[in-house]
Amino acid sequence: MAVRYVPYFPDTLQGQALLDNFVRTRRILRYRDNDAVVERVQRGLPLYEMELQERVGDNPDGNLVIRGECVSACAYLKDKGIEVDLVYIDPPFASGADYAKKVYIRRNPKVAEAISQAEAELDMDELKAFEEKMYGDVWDKERYLNWMYENLMAIKSVMSENASIYVHLDWHIGHYVKILMDEIFGEENFRNEITWQRTASHNDSVENYSRVKDSIYYYSKCSDCLFNIQYLPYSDDYISGEWKLSPSGRYYKCENMLDPQGKMQIYNFHGTSARWRTTADKLEAYWNAPQTDVPDSHGRIKLGKNGKPIKRCRIVFMDEVPGVPLSDNWNDIAYVAGRAEERVDYATQKPEALLKRIILSSSNEGMVVADFFGGSGVTASVAQKLGRKFIHGDVGINSVQTVRRRLVENGSSFDMLEVKDGVSLYRNPVQTMEKLKSLIPGLRNEDALDKFWEGAISDSQYGMVPVYLPNLMDGTTRLLDCVLMNRIIREAMPDLPEDTRRVIVYYIDIIDRAEIEAFIRENNDSLAEIELRDLKSVLDNVVVEDTAEWSLSESTDGILPCWKITLDSFFSDRVQSKINEFNLRGYQQMLKKGKGEAFAPIVISENGLETIEWLSLDCTTADKSAPWHSDVEIFIDRSGYVILDGRKTKSFWDGTITASTRPLRLKIRNICGDETVWII
Repeated sequence: MAVRYVPYFPDTLQGQALLDNFVRTRRILRYRDNDAVVERVQRGLPLYEMELQERVGDNPDGNLVIRGECVSACAYLKDKGIEVDLVYIDPPFASGADYAKKVYIRRNPKVAEAISQAEAELDMDELKAFEEKMYGDVWDKERYLNWMYENLMAIKSVMSENASIYVHLDWHIGHYVKILMDEIFGEENFRNEITWQRTASHNDSVENYSRVKDSIYYYSKCSDCLFNIQYLPYSDDYISGEWKLSPSGRYYKCENMLDPQGKMQIYNFHGTSARWRTTADKLEAYWNAPQTDVPDSHGRIKLGKNGKPIKRCRIVFMDEVPGVPLSDNWNDIAYVAGRAEERVDYATQKPEALLKRIILSSSNEGMVVADFFGGSGVTASVAQKLGRKFIHGDVGINSVQTVRRRLVENGSSFDMLEVKDGVSLYRNPVQTMEKLKSLIPGLRNEDALDKFWEGAISDSQYGMVPVYLPNLMDGTTRLLDCVLMNRIIREAMPDLPEDTRRVIVYYIDIIDRAEIEAFIRENNDSLAEIELRDLKSVLDNVVVEDTAEWSLSESTDGILPCWKITLDSFFSDRVQSKINEFNLRGYQQMLKKGKGEAFAPIVISENGLETIEWLSLDCTTADKSAPWHSDVEIFIDRSGYVILDGRKTKSFWDGTITASTRPLRLKIRNICGDETVWII
């Protein structure tokens, strides 16, 4: 349960419209559960305990990698008085897609043939791999917009007064989210809708135009926001079309100095009366500037045949300006291709050039850049390279592990925190939701029930018992309060079969169980009893730690001592289960296609070392509950090569990890991302 609730703003919702838009045309954009959103926002940000998992480096700048939902991360920042100067988020696009990580079986260091191929060129297509769902982008419009509203409100509450926010979406939902942002940040603080052409036209669209662009909505918190103009280099066509050569060989052009908006006063400037775009003093300074060799000019002012200033009168030389000011149409940044050097094998990864442009435009060195849907970690990585402080947040363990590796390779220092919201995620929300049905005895699908119910249990006394489960992919359902309970009683239960005598409602967090039970007694006028159950008691039994056997030895090379751990075997029940699922599907497909189709199953060796992705030694403390301190670490990439303490090598892993001082703890991550710690 949340420790307490942190107000979004001193005057919650003052001046804020709640999903009620287009009021000037009497049209209303209103969705289911608006009242629930209002109540949750009025209650405040749920603040949970935050646990320090690891400190990488000294971290003098206070850089953070947070595993947890956006609202929970913002509650922690607000409670600590931490403000952010720039936010970029790339949230789910409400596309209905599931995103998966491709899991590669590593080379087994115990197999001599693999070691002998160290110098051979590796064909990546020959690697054994299977996919594992990381997260699901499965939303209906109503739930998505309510979820986004709470996230954007939370983000706004931790933005500094001069901060900006960039929200990256596509055609599925972007136009609706822009309406939300108009309400939350104010229409007057809308800056640009940036179009990023992520790919060239392709030939897989036969019924419509190819979809090749995303939209990035750029807003500021107030009118006085930081903005650094970025420039593009001049193209040959632009130079030939816009610029002329002076007698001395310098390229120049003449800028229009008339007021395009008609706001300035008309005044006479050396014989030409006009509504000039700048003050008379500034024009006079151009008039009195040193004379150039541009024909028919006075100082930096171009003259007409009558010897008076023309409307395009200000003379600008190309060698004095940095380039073409960047527009809101970005077609010069390519997506991250399959063999790109920066690719980290993360679904929806965005290119570093895209984030570099945004960060340079809307922040200065030393400022705090945050991404609460951090994904592949590109925002944090680029921010660190550009001398900014960073905050990376994401609910997915794969995201946290990916950004940690990127930052270690960059030489960054940071704290890794985890929101202790009472949910021991099996792996990630998608996996947990898939696993829950097997963890709740007797739970099965029931076609007679609305999708609101997860399924039903057959009970000898009560018959069919519908079961409600909170959606772990939607943090707004995590808290069981009177609003949600009222929806269950008033909307969901009346549609149940008439002979329903009992329902089970699982919850993760609850405002006050006694209060909810009293609410049920007062409002449940149906014949069905409502039983409340804590889902944490189910989830706490989900994580099964891996097993490993190793030996520790001490040796010297004549001068320095060396402690070596040699891995003899490693086994992960979940990895093996995923491989079994992959092999079963493969055999079933082979049988469907006929005898001519062969299937090569994934087979793991007896020692199982090919299912290890990362190892780390802590030589600082033997306390299993203490934050991790990585003194030595090895990451084995999908080709089998070793990345030692963030440094890429061309060596295969030999099944060992060494340290100069005696290791006290060992941490191993399997290829699916689960980590287990052993005391040595």
